[in-house]
Amino acid sequence: MKWSRSKIIKEIMFYIFLFFMFSFLGYIIEVIVAFIQSGRFINRGTLFGPWLPIYGKGGVLIVLVCKFFKKKPSLVFLVSLLLCGILEYFTACYLELVKNMSWWDYSHLPLNIAGKIWIPSLIFFGLLGLVVIYILEPKLRNLWQKLSKKPQIIFCVVFISLYLIDYTYSFFHPNTGEGITTVATREIKTE
Repeated sequence: MKWSRSKIIKEIMFYIFLFFMFSFLGYIIEVIVAFIQSGRFINRGTLFGPWLPIYGKGGVLIVLVCKFFKKKPSLVFLVSLLLCGILEYFTACYLELVKNMSWWDYSHLPLNIAGKIWIPSLIFFGLLGLVVIYILEPKLRNLWQKLSKKPQIIFCVVFISLYLIDYTYSFFHPNTGEGITTVATREIKTE
């Protein structure tokens, strides 16, 4: 199937839309979990806006990879679990290396991998992958396609601009504090 330039651009804009929708939904999930655990609002994540890019990246990655075997839910579950596990592990490593901080630590829980991944949360992400593939992506695609080109472009430009401002500020002043970060417990050796 040959794609035209305009169709490629429309698809890229749709994935930008998905990234922000999944980032926002991830933010909502994390805020609710933090509220249940602490009884108060905690703005989770490295950024200050209402988005968690790890969820956006994970959701888009699931859609890009799992769309090829949509007819096999067990494979969608397994691949989603693996993709999210790899993403979570390497994101934790990156944050510890670059920021010398940790935004999550599962080392106090059984079934963790190096404190960066927790097997029960991977199962949740596998199930979430099923929700993404069979419910969210089709509904979000339908919603996106109902918009004309101009609102789609405005959405992408506005959200990318806000995100880049937040990302740039947060790179130098990451969102930290009680319930958000813990100091990395491992010494990072530089040679």
